[in-house]
Amino acid sequence: MVRSCNDGWCALLVERHQSALNFALLVAGYVVYLLVGAGIFSAIEQPYEQDLRDELKAARQDFLSNNTCVSDARLEELLARALQASNYGVSVLGNSTQRNWDFVSSLFFTSTVLTTTGYGHSVPLSDEGKAFCIFYSIFGIPVTLFFLTIMVQRIMVVVTQRPLSFFHHRWAMSKPKLAAIHATCLTIITTLLVLIIPAWILDNLEKEWDFLESLYFCFISLTTIGLGDYVPGETQGEEENRHPQLYRLAITGYLLLGLVCVLVVLETCYELPQTKRLSQRFYKEKVRELDSETTNIIDRDHLSEARSDASDPATGHLPVIPSVSEQAASLGLDNESTPYTPVSGSAAKSKMS
Repeated sequence: MVRSCNDGWCALLVERHQSALNFALLVAGYVVYLLVGAGIFSAIEQPYEQDLRDELKAARQDFLSNNTCVSDARLEELLARALQASNYGVSVLGNSTQRNWDFVSSLFFTSTVLTTTGYGHSVPLSDEGKAFCIFYSIFGIPVTLFFLTIMVQRIMVVVTQRPLSFFHHRWAMSKPKLAAIHATCLTIITTLLVLIIPAWILDNLEKEWDFLESLYFCFISLTTIGLGDYVPGETQGEEENRHPQLYRLAITGYLLLGLVCVLVVLETCYELPQTKRLSQRFYKEKVRELDSETTNIIDRDHLSEARSDASDPATGHLPVIPSVSEQAASLGLDNESTPYTPVSGSAAKSKMS
């Protein structure tokens, strides 16, 4: 008896806090994912790092042994200064003619700052530049996010909402299934247009890159990770690239357009009914109830569309259906306008008679 009561109490407790438990499992799973990723990266990259350290140490000892007039302290000072300049995007190599702060290069820098890509290959050198970068980013990043949001929403109407509505009425397919097929096709097309083809082009333009490195650059850039280990045009000389400004301008345009395409795909996947049902598992109870009410209203919209299409198949015009907000407002007014009043016994008898 006591055991059954405890089991019932535990089941009731789990049911009441199901969203909190799901969220806790989500956090735990994410932490495990981070730890697994760190362990794999450490296991893969640490041997390569050690090999590179040994190679540089051997090269340094070889240089000092062949050039006895150079002291170890002076070489250390020169290397430290060269590495410091390299961190600011200035190379000490004799064949390097790249300028980081002409107009086109500055335009490339501002695009990476405002989109939060931040390659880190060129950074402000002066205190005035660092202060202006802070001020410029405070206003520029929110404006860029707002601009990208508006652009993505306008593109979503053309590439997602209209195709789904057209094929839903033409093929009479359920919207969740049709949305999943559309999201898959859109993801494949976007991957081909903004990742595979640009990586193939960069593989042919950048002589020191292979296809994997080109694909790596495209993915790291369009996901705004921006590690900065690969930047187009940094290893090319004047003979290989006769129009470096035009090349850098084309890369800037590609990054902006590619970022918009990636955001469109992510927004399309987020709007999937399957994604929304999954996210409801982690909502609080009040939010989940509100979201389920909205889902019921949308389901009634779809049912009304199906009935209208079945009753009048000859017309090609879509029925006019109230929006979700209008239906929610009408439901609220109906609930408020008819308060509950108890019925007296005499009134109940008169109705029965």
